[in-house]
Amino acid sequence: MTKLNKGFPSQSLGKHIATAMDGHCIENLSDKEFYEILNDYIVELESGVPYCEDLEQIIQEGLDLNHILDEEE
Repeated sequence: MTKLNKGFPSQSLGKHIATAMDGHCIENLSDKEFYEILNDYIVELESGVPYCEDLEQIIQEGLDLNHILDEEE
């Protein structure tokens, strides 16, 4: 949280947390899960590229285009 507060001071810490947690169920959230969500959010902020949980699946599907070609036949 210090990294968020010092690295991106234009937003309040509360807004950072709310933005990072958007779309996540916070009931029964473990400390580890909270840390991972915040860490993914920080990576997104530092890279300037929005975080996408489905990115790995998109990459894998892009690498295996044969299934798309087979469907068109």
